[in-house]
Amino acid sequence: MELWTIPRKFLVMDAVVVIGVLLFLCTSGVDSRISTELEYLAISCRAHEASLVDFGGVCDGETSNTKVFQAAIDHLSQFSSDGGSQLYVPPGRWLTGSFNLTSHFTLFLDKDAVLVASQDESEWPVIEPLPSYGRGRDTEGGRYSSLIFGTNLTDVVITGANATIDGQGDLWWKKFRNGELNYTRPYLIEIIYSNNIQISNLTLMNSPSWNVHPVYSSNVFAQGLTILAPVTSPNTDGINPDSCTNTRIEDCYIVSGDDCVAVKSGWDEYGIAFGMPTKQLVIRRLTCISPFSAAIALGSEMSGGIQDVRAEDITAIDTESGVRIKTSVGRGGYVKEIYVRRMTMKTMKWVFWMTGNYGSHPDNNYDPNAIPEIKNINYHDMVAENVTMAARLEGIAGDPFTGICISNVTIGLTQKPKKLQWNCTEIAGISSGVTPKPCDLLPDQGPGDIASCNFPEDSLPIESIEVKMCSSSRRNL
Repeated sequence: MELWTIPRKFLVMDAVVVIGVLLFLCTSGVDSRISTELEYLAISCRAHEASLVDFGGVCDGETSNTKVFQAAIDHLSQFSSDGGSQLYVPPGRWLTGSFNLTSHFTLFLDKDAVLVASQDESEWPVIEPLPSYGRGRDTEGGRYSSLIFGTNLTDVVITGANATIDGQGDLWWKKFRNGELNYTRPYLIEIIYSNNIQISNLTLMNSPSWNVHPVYSSNVFAQGLTILAPVTSPNTDGINPDSCTNTRIEDCYIVSGDDCVAVKSGWDEYGIAFGMPTKQLVIRRLTCISPFSAAIALGSEMSGGIQDVRAEDITAIDTESGVRIKTSVGRGGYVKEIYVRRMTMKTMKWVFWMTGNYGSHPDNNYDPNAIPEIKNINYHDMVAENVTMAARLEGIAGDPFTGICISNVTIGLTQKPKKLQWNCTEIAGISSGVTPKPCDLLPDQGPGDIASCNFPEDSLPIESIEVKMCSSSRRNL
């Protein structure tokens, strides 16, 4: 029935009865009788569609739907070679633990749908550590599978009309702080060994740890994500492309207890042995709030290498640092060909931060002779205000960070700034048109642009990705 024809007596129903009616709406199959078409942009449209209620889903926020999600996806996997499939999640609160995706598949969440992550550890399978890390990030050994998980997939879309995924992370944060974890905390979304992946138009909140983690994957498109976590929550990174090629992150708003975007490629000897870099990464139109971390971090796990990162039109507010490079002796690998332009920062501890002594290691078997190479780092057209210190640039003794180029940067200071604005050791580079005046290791080249600081003019393959107007017709009214 249409909402405006509901009899008046229903408007004053007992709250329990109201809940009962809502449960009926999300479980009765009404969506297959009364529907309206929802349109959205995606890399692929699907020939087959089903609703979670078709498999017995219950949207009361208390009944587990873990088996329902998996049964629905397993059923829809039969259409992978027949035009693909789409699972529609109607309005309601859908409690679930970890579930696995399939190829040629779209998970579409209605704007009023909320996925609520279970706090029952039995609903989170334990999986092996990533080979490029050698162990879990929180503990030795295994790690809990992510809420939405997939491996060896192709052509997957996770999207919605700005629907919500709530990780209910508080329990996990407390266990982490109290040393009570048996395994490494789960992420909200993790896709491994996959290609052609879209994650878009969702609000992710209260993740137990990292929010979005594509790893060992290619052609990854993350767009229109709102990511929210308390700024004191541990390790709630926003988006972490890890040993990925051809990735595009754009139009995202992130409030985080850690780095808003952290670019990674493996940890010490494990990352060196695995040898898969992150390269051809585009980050644009990102807004970040992270008082204790960076808007964009490169590392610290960068042992497989990071190359050709292009970030532009970035806004950082009340954030510890704008761009941070983190590495240490034992990491090996490289960070090179990094380009950042048109960045606006307000209320910052540092604008630029590079550190060569970020000393965490997975174990004591790292190679002390594995020295990272940091070179060709370019910052151009940047403005900052209310800044405590312009830069803290610390390379590695005997292994300086080289090819640093900073041009057309204006940094306004707080009322009580640090006396030393540029703290530079073991670095080499040039500057032009930078205020306040950089350190002597970045000599001023005079007015005008420096050609070597300029942003690349060519386009990366991920920038030409094509999206189509797709639809879902399974909406409850």
